[in-house]
Amino acid sequence: MSEFPEKRVAITGIGQSQVTRTPGSSALRLTLDACLAAIRDAGLELSEIDGLVSYPGAQDNATGFSPVGVQDVRLALGLKPDWYAACAMDSAAQMSALFAATHALAAGFVRHVLVFRTSGEASARHRAKDAMNWGSGAPRVGDMWQWTVPFGAHSPAPWYALYAQRYFHEYGLTSERLGAIAVNGRRMAARNPAAIYREPITLDDYLASRVIASPLRLYDCDVPVDGSTAFVLSRLDAARDLRNPPLRIEAIGSAMHGGGKRAPSDLTSFGAESAAAMMWSRTDLKPSDVDVAQIYDGFSILTVHWLEALRFFGKGEAGDFLGNGERIGLQGELPMNTGGGQLSAGRLHGFGHIHEACVQLWQRGGQRQVGGDPRISVVCNGSYGLGCMLLRRD
Repeated sequence: MSEFPEKRVAITGIGQSQVTRTPGSSALRLTLDACLAAIRDAGLELSEIDGLVSYPGAQDNATGFSPVGVQDVRLALGLKPDWYAACAMDSAAQMSALFAATHALAAGFVRHVLVFRTSGEASARHRAKDAMNWGSGAPRVGDMWQWTVPFGAHSPAPWYALYAQRYFHEYGLTSERLGAIAVNGRRMAARNPAAIYREPITLDDYLASRVIASPLRLYDCDVPVDGSTAFVLSRLDAARDLRNPPLRIEAIGSAMHGGGKRAPSDLTSFGAESAAAMMWSRTDLKPSDVDVAQIYDGFSILTVHWLEALRFFGKGEAGDFLGNGERIGLQGELPMNTGGGQLSAGRLHGFGHIHEACVQLWQRGGQRQVGGDPRISVVCNGSYGLGCMLLRRD
């Protein structure tokens, strides 16, 4: 296998702020809490951080999507980066910040990069009295929203409901099988003290929850929060002597060869297959080698698409695999979203999944820890931009 650049990079520290549905600390305070925790976890000093990157940079609009940017953190922490960047939304989604850091490290620009992502969506909803619409936060509707708002699609839920409807029609997926994702997420969240919703739910609870956009129900939709997550990525030669065993980035996938939300060619998939194929082409590992999976669940139908794109089973076979949820549980064939995922632990825009992958590989999971000494985790993020990667603990 060729020496791809990501193989010279590792995650060496992680940090996460308080994650909450109740407005309290400022977005900047939450960001600094996460960043300082990640730097401490890696065993580094502030002066050793020479790179800084975030997704998607400061976008302090009515939605609270990204209220803190790279310059905010640089100034607040007194960092002196040799390289810094903010990855735009038109990129490999949330994972693009880690990919950019990986390339800067592999190219030798820097030794230790701080990567962060902050959400202030709970506070934004509170300010808007829970009536927030993504497509109506400006005096004039523009960009992609001009094609959705006139039809009542003010948020992503109706978009993905269309994908779910088509998938149900083509492959016979049922609400009972889709509900296994939400029920499993809540079962995992019950073991995670930091999760937003920890009270277990049953399949009957799921089926009784209100329909948001048919066939998606309340429990199929992730939970807006205030919170921040941060990572330290290091060059492998600079990671060996740090506090934690390096979690090597074994392979990354960021390709988008067709389809996607804005130009779908197949409404039973949003185009993740090319990103997944790229990732698998950069490693000798196979899906059967994965010990724990953190699969994007902004909406549960996205989890279905990603599982198939990642080749854990064939097209249209997700429902049979999900079954009653046992196969994705802690003792199952593919333990999945072990921290509760975005459906129960909170919408950290995919960074929570990466954080949880590291928690599992460093065996910090406590009651939710996967057994058998897990060493390989797959993580995927996004739906309009796509990114996935394999993490490996030596």
